[in-house]
Amino acid sequence: MDKLLGPRLRKAREEIDLSQGAFAKALGLSSEYISLLEAGKRTPSFETLRKIAAYLNKDIGYFFDDTRPAFEALLAPGAVDERARRDILKFRAFAERYLALEEATGRRLDLAPAYSHISPERLADEERRRIGLGNEPIRDVFALCEANGCRLVRQPFPEEARIAGVFVFDAERRAAFAAVNANEAPGLQAVIAAHLYAHYLRDRAESPIVDNPDVVVEEYVSLYPPREQFAQTFASRFLVPRSKLRDLIEKDFRSRSLGYEDILYLKRYFGIGTRALLRALRSEGLLAEAKFEEYFKRNPEDREAEVFGATSGPEERRGRALFRKVRARVVPSDRFRLLAAEAEASARTKVEAPAPEGARRGSDE
Repeated sequence: MDKLLGPRLRKAREEIDLSQGAFAKALGLSSEYISLLEAGKRTPSFETLRKIAAYLNKDIGYFFDDTRPAFEALLAPGAVDERARRDILKFRAFAERYLALEEATGRRLDLAPAYSHISPERLADEERRRIGLGNEPIRDVFALCEANGCRLVRQPFPEEARIAGVFVFDAERRAAFAAVNANEAPGLQAVIAAHLYAHYLRDRAESPIVDNPDVVVEEYVSLYPPREQFAQTFASRFLVPRSKLRDLIEKDFRSRSLGYEDILYLKRYFGIGTRALLRALRSEGLLAEAKFEEYFKRNPEDREAEVFGATSGPEERRGRALFRKVRARVVPSDRFRLLAAEAEASARTKVEAPAPEGARRGSDE
């Protein structure tokens, strides 16, 4: 580990634009000690390494020459909160089962292109163009992730583990997997899925990645490394193309001041959470700061039900209650279910198929 620790520590520190002195002060260490670590002349204790990794938003495995399979690195001591370990094991079991189903059905997913040296805004535009979305809303971001090679499952993680999502890329088998915390509201789950999709497109080499819930909140993500800021900017632009947002407002609302019901309509149109939509409007200068603050504090569920009838609000409440009631349950994607049904039907057909005529005569003789 010593040979890799120094360069990787320096690289991670520079990614967040901190001097050795500022970094040391934030950790309660001396700048001389940080200098020795980066020079490879000291080896930190495990507790110090955990503190450094947590501050840099890196997994412990980042500092190792880790040639283990991706999930083994994710499950290494200290890599994830022990309270989430059981759920990570379920995620791994899902991934193995998914690959087995693809093998049985002959329907292996291809990887999407990997991107580098590109802005998050341009990546969102390029990826929309590549998959033929144009500037239309994504009706099902979960299915879209899978259609483009990132296998996805929604499963609950314990609240105290502070996990919004997990991304794993198995380089040896060229297979990508993402887990979205199903305890979050559906609108926020869509944002998490898009955030993880950005990691899939750009950060595969840094797998595994465990995302804290704060990295999908624009007010907090600036406190995290550039990788997370990139992924969140991508998610916002990918889910809400700004040209479409402006077009809708100019054509339908005639550039008038947006009321709260208009916000709810736009939120439903793009299939994201109310707060994510409010942030997009504010970033484009389409909503005054005073209105943003007013609307941000409101609970949209009751008003949405009044205006639009059967809405996502009550369903979100019921869905979240359901997930919390059955915390151990993994909720697979539609594609996973389809492959499972196809594999089951194929296996049943093989069992029920009669033996060839020659084989029957041979057995009779």
